[in-house]
Parts: sequence; C-alpha cells; structure tokens
Amino acid sequence: MKKGVLLVNLGTPDAPEAPEVRTYLRKFLADRRVIDMPRLAWMPILYGMILPFRPARSAALYRKIWTDEGSPLLLYTQQQSEQLQTLLPDRMVRFAMCYSNPSVADVLKKMETAGVEDLTVIPLYSQYSTTTIGSVFDQVMTYYMHAMSQPKLHFIDSFYQSPAYIQLLAKQIKDALQEHPNAHLVFSYHGIPQKYADNGDPYPEQCTATTEKVMELVGDVDYTQSFQSKFGPSQWLLPATANKMHELPKQDIKDVIVITPGFVADCLETLQEIGHENREYFMQSGGIDFTYVHPFNGSMEFTKLMATLVH
Repeated sequence: MKKGVLLVNLGTPDAPEAPEVRTYLRKFLADRRVIDMPRLAWMPILYGMILPFRPARSAALYRKIWTDEGSPLLLYTQQQSEQLQTLLPDRMVRFAMCYSNPSVADVLKKMETAGVEDLTVIPLYSQYSTTTIGSVFDQVMTYYMHAMSQPKLHFIDSFYQSPAYIQLLAKQIKDALQEHPNAHLVFSYHGIPQKYADNGDPYPEQCTATTEKVMELVGDVDYTQSFQSKFGPSQWLLPATANKMHELPKQDIKDVIVITPGFVADCLETLQEIGHENREYFMQSGGIDFTYVHPFNGSMEFTKLMATLVH
C-alpha cells in the first residue's frame, strides 16, 4: 500500500503585487469558515469595499518581506516538506496551500494519480480553530466527495499537546532569555472573532494550554498572552498584542521577548506585523529591547516532530 503525507498551510500571494494579492484575498475571504456572515451581507462588502482597495496596501507590505526566492511562507513550507520527505523516504510527501498555489485539490489529484492509498494530512497549525484546521478538513473532504476513490485518511487536528512541540518552544525561549535574562515574555497568537469562541471554537483554550505547558518548562518568568491580526469591526479575542506593546512600557516593562507559537513558519503576520509594526509600537511607547523569536521555519527538529505525527 502506497502511503503519503500532505502538509497544508494557509497560503500566500504568488507575487507581492496588487493583482496577485487580490486573487489570494478573494479566495481567503470568501471562505465561510473564515468569515461567518450571511453571503448576501458579506459579498457586497468583500467586492465593493475590500477587494478594490486592500490588495494594493497589502502588496506594499508583502514587498517588505519578500525574498529573492519568493514568499517566506511558501519557501519554508516547501523546505519542511522536503525535509520530511528525507525522513520518510518510503512515503510520498507533498505540501499544499488553502488559498494559493499549489492548491489542496491539485496536490491531492497528483497523489491520487500516483496511487497513494493511505494519507496523513497535517495542517500546519498547532492549535485547532474552525477558521484554519476546519477549513483544511473542508477542502480535503470536498475533493474526495467528487473523487472515484478515497484513501485511508488520517487527519491531524492539532499538535499543541505534543511534548516535542512544547519542548521546542521552551528551548527557543530559554535561548532568548540567555541574552535577555530580565525580559518579559509575550506569547502572541493569531486572533479569531470572539463570537467564534463563544460558539464553541476551542482555539483560545488551546492557546492558553500551550502557554501554560511551555511556562512549566521555562520556569518563573513574567509573561503575557495576547492575540494579533484583528480584521474587521467585530470583537476579537483579547488582549490585543498591539495594545500590549503600547501598555507594557508604561508598566515599566522595557525589555520583551515576543514568541508566536501558533505559527510554524514566518509570514506577513510575523515578519511585518510583529517584527516591524509591533516593534515600533513598543519602542515608541518607551521600550528599550524588543526580541522577536522566529517560528521553527526550516528547523529539522520541527520536521522530526511532524514525522512523529504521521500514521
């Protein structure tokens, strides 16, 4: 029986230009898992207020983080896939993106053609949310609804409880604390609308569990948990990372280490939003030292962790 592994991440524009960003945002913001609003109310907003204006602004931000090789998120996800392939030479390992290329459907088709009969799907999100892992599940199952056959499926719905994941995060923090022993830790997770949590999305509880498990290994260090990347006018999970960056210096906290445990690869939300915007908020509010701890990116230790998730 031929076995396969599919890694799935969010996605990224094909280029840091407005047309490509518009294509990406149109797919992303049309997902009912991401925007839980009646279509009749949401579509005029998406096509009349967001897509005509936001792509140009977002493209300018993407250009700040783009590398000569392309999008950091795409490059790191590809690297993670290639490294996992070397660890699992008897399996077919591929990666896909929910809202960009290579698409989930296209990659699943190629794996089906290659004869994969047993497939492990690993969404590259540590904590479950309907907006992320739920969407990956939808896309995978939508493909197989129309396929002539279906492999034996193993779907990983989170890995925040993995001891290896917690240990890797704790090691990153301990290494940073060696350089900044008096720093205050900030755990910044991607936010979701508060109403999603109110309706049963387990994401905030899993974020808190992650933070607590990591701090058990780190020890007696002051820390804050917050949420970033708010979109739209509705209430999102609190406290907001941006607000904390303004507030902490006023509380005489001038040295921070910021870690983003919900991300496994650098992207716009880490490199630009944390590494630039929130750094500026902190420094302009009186902060002195701001240390950003990058996600795992191309770490082979993280790839080894993913290998343990494979059935």
